[in-house]
Amino acid sequence: MRAVYLLAGAALTLTSVWVAAQDAPESLLPKMFQDPAPAASPQQPRPAPARPAAVQTASPARSESTPVVQPLPGAANTPAAGDDGANSGSVLKRIPTLEELAKMTPDDFEDLLGSSVVFDTPPQARRSMERAGLLDEGEGGLRADSLAGQNAQLIETVLSGDKGMLVSRWGHILLRRALVSRLQPPEGMSPQDFLALRVGLLLRMGETDAARAVLQDIDIADYTPAVGSAALEVYQKTADFTGLCPVMATQGSLLDSPEWNVAKTVCEAFRGNSAAALSALDRDMSRGTMPKIDLLLAQRYAGAAGKSRRAVTIEWDDVQTLTPWRYGMAIGVGLEPPARLMDSAGPEYSYVTALAPMVGLERRAAAADRAGAAGILSNAAMVDLYSQIYADPGVTGDWQDRAETLRDAYTQQDAGARLSAMQTLWSDAGTGPARYARQVLTAAAAARMPASQDMAGDAAPLITSMLSAGYDANAMRWASVVPSGSESWGLLALAAPGQAPGQAKAVDTGALDKFIDADESADKRKAAFLVAGLAALDRLGANEAERYSNDMTLGLRDSTRWTSAIDSAARRGDAASVVMLAGFGMQGTNWHRMTPRYLFHIVSALRQVGFEGEARMIAAEAVARA
Repeated sequence: MRAVYLLAGAALTLTSVWVAAQDAPESLLPKMFQDPAPAASPQQPRPAPARPAAVQTASPARSESTPVVQPLPGAANTPAAGDDGANSGSVLKRIPTLEELAKMTPDDFEDLLGSSVVFDTPPQARRSMERAGLLDEGEGGLRADSLAGQNAQLIETVLSGDKGMLVSRWGHILLRRALVSRLQPPEGMSPQDFLALRVGLLLRMGETDAARAVLQDIDIADYTPAVGSAALEVYQKTADFTGLCPVMATQGSLLDSPEWNVAKTVCEAFRGNSAAALSALDRDMSRGTMPKIDLLLAQRYAGAAGKSRRAVTIEWDDVQTLTPWRYGMAIGVGLEPPARLMDSAGPEYSYVTALAPMVGLERRAAAADRAGAAGILSNAAMVDLYSQIYADPGVTGDWQDRAETLRDAYTQQDAGARLSAMQTLWSDAGTGPARYARQVLTAAAAARMPASQDMAGDAAPLITSMLSAGYDANAMRWASVVPSGSESWGLLALAAPGQAPGQAKAVDTGALDKFIDADESADKRKAAFLVAGLAALDRLGANEAERYSNDMTLGLRDSTRWTSAIDSAARRGDAASVVMLAGFGMQGTNWHRMTPRYLFHIVSALRQVGFEGEARMIAAEAVARA
């Protein structure tokens, strides 16, 4: 029967709706916005694919991944001829009835079968821990052996020390791509520890669905306490506590924390022992195993299973802080914590809300203003969310108005009317990350705008919107329209696809001087980031780059331990280490936490290891959001 639970665990592995940011929309318009479709016009260019073009050669054709079989350790697992299993300890002396089976606990099964019984997945069904992840190299992931020769202690420091809050949306997207790749652990680090570190960082980044998918790529039999702790956090943040139940059925003794034991009790309720589970939760309440609100929520969650339902009143008056357990349990049973708790909670709760299918559309849309700016939601995912709002007659008020405005941004025949609709969405969000998220929302609509001299003064936010989703080819159509030395010019100077190595076209330093003189940002940060980005992309000569660095006191070539590490990884062609070190260097709540020197080393290193497209988008994003 425990074997049944193990197989059930594999069968219950859910395929997450993981939003891979920057997937190009299949259609020019969102599905809900296609009626009526705008008339075709040669002045309305079709958006190019939303992944920035890179200098490197095209990636190989997508290949289908195949299971990686890991042989069982020890002696051969095939039974010898004539072995009927009589000596294996797996023979039942008496077959229990169905009624008896329904009432049995895991301990009862162990007593019935004997403690010497060992259940395991057949060798042909085992998955290797050496390459756990979602994407192999043929599917857009990083090369499996990228970290094979890297120092294990350095990788552990980088992954564990990264708080997951990155200033750059494109840096977030690239780091996520590295973390979900099918990578071998560095020498000296166990596969389980490597996976737990990656899952933990994905969770801190707000990538709950991606973290769950990576976690579920290993067999439960291979769990260690570190992986178990990561699993508990994954299922808390996805509000899917029943996802832990296959783990509890076979690895229930892996941890001994209050949260783990209460989650195990909840799983007992969903196994059919709801009365016993609720009684156990009552005992935990009297013992003070966890805070009262946590156990009340657990009782509410457990009470959703079986026939032993009870009324559980949830009162938030004495609750001062929100935790992943409380929020996951609450939205899992259809509750919404008070606004005072949500307002004081960190952005990670907005990321959870934006991805939670059980939360209402309006709450998800509000959370999308944070998740979209961070890189968790793509342009296509955000448009799909607004399309659902537009199609739902139950949603009224401001969010319905915004959905209709977005529809206008796509479907109005007049280009000026479409621009006006986009400007309404941008200004409605105010400033900061929310405004940038709305620019992500309108990226495909902005890419449809004709490059017109009449709109040259409004080009900068349009170009920022396009580049937020990788529509660099569409943005470059404005190159002949925008004024030299303007912010639009600076964005295009960074976003333009590069030339062959050693043949990059240098920018006009006269236009750059004009940009610097006109820059009104605090401490001329836009100009500083523009110089750093151009130098890193090899679009300023060495002498010019040094002159601007000295004149503006940027210190682009100054060295620290971090710059030495990322430069060394770039010289070795170690793409995975470069991405992880770049993510480590881009930590912060906004672009004021980034320095031109760090931006220079990040963009330069990414370009050297083949991520030229992402390097251009990060440099342009820095100028746009400074």
